[in-house]
Amino acid sequence: MPDRALEYTLIEHPRDLDAFYQEHRNLPWMAFDTEFVGEKRFHTLLCLIQVNSEKGLFLIDPIRLGNLDPFLDLITDPKITKITHAGDNDYRLLNNLFDIVPSNVFDTQIAAGFVGYNYPVSFRRLVEGELGVHLKKGYAVTDWEGRPFQSKQLRYALNDVLFLPDLRGRLEKKLEKQKRTHWAEEELALLEKAEYYYRDPNDEAIKSNLMRSLKPKEQVFLLRLFAWRRKLAEERDHSKEMVLPAKYISQIVRSISSGREALKHNRRIPGRTAEKYGGVFEELYNRPISDEEREILKRIPSEMDEDPKEQIIMEMLYQVIKYKCLEEDISINMVVPRGELRKIRADEDDALELLAGGWRQEMLGAYFLDWLSNANRMKVDLLNDRIVIHPEEH
Repeated sequence: MPDRALEYTLIEHPRDLDAFYQEHRNLPWMAFDTEFVGEKRFHTLLCLIQVNSEKGLFLIDPIRLGNLDPFLDLITDPKITKITHAGDNDYRLLNNLFDIVPSNVFDTQIAAGFVGYNYPVSFRRLVEGELGVHLKKGYAVTDWEGRPFQSKQLRYALNDVLFLPDLRGRLEKKLEKQKRTHWAEEELALLEKAEYYYRDPNDEAIKSNLMRSLKPKEQVFLLRLFAWRRKLAEERDHSKEMVLPAKYISQIVRSISSGREALKHNRRIPGRTAEKYGGVFEELYNRPISDEEREILKRIPSEMDEDPKEQIIMEMLYQVIKYKCLEEDISINMVVPRGELRKIRADEDDALELLAGGWRQEMLGAYFLDWLSNANRMKVDLLNDRIVIHPEEH
């Protein structure tokens, strides 16, 4: 570990953050990372920001500072390239806390997926593979909220930004050599769009496995139960699990039709929970459905009959993509995660939009994307010397 990791500036006062901003606002690049605590909270607590730039190494203490506007202005400045690893986590946190969207980003994890690394590749693996440096784990899980910091804590934190500029240089050269710079830029641009960070608050309920097995009235109750749990957690700044552990939700949903007494006598539901919230659950269950709720429930994924032949075809198409990725030396998870195939099979428009254009179409070919979009109308012929996948004739 280079000694330079110990040479840093700790920023704890507004005047120092203002000076940091003035020093960095005209620089071409800035590497950064964040440390945070999310356990037992609804609102994740941002505890530390590490920065590496031409001006040196910096540690910004959000807890002591409170106002981070000068730093946030740098994140949204299109003139400065922000270098991160797995930066979607950092940007999502900043978006949730401060409602900002980054501009001009370069992420080493995304870039690495285009030049032969598995996606997502760990920072330790990438640093070792590109720079030959072996990083220790040590403080991967630590109390970032505690003050004062320990020197070993800060050494670990600085490691996360110390190597980012060199990684960027190496990866950019590989992307250019393989003529994939525009592929990476297209993928990185997603991090610069506000819609990338939007999460529908009803998705947790809509996409739960329990939802699809329920009758309509219970579906409405489950939707309301998730919303109630989320609202209470936000008000208390507690985790949702602290408000109502997920392991009890199924039992509550299946018992509520018989009223609060049924909840009290269900041995799988804590008596304290039934006593404290039984009346609330009853009210949620008995309230008439609204037009808005009817529209939300229309988004529940339908249960598809499992056609064994169709499953085989989808698996074969996935393996063809995987083979193509091996030939191109690009991570399959960059192209089409397995979960997307199920969405394609269900004719979900957003899944097809993922593949219909841009670098994915360039890599796979328009003909193959047509196969995927018509996967439920394909058949397989087993011939003596080959396997043929083609559209069924009507």
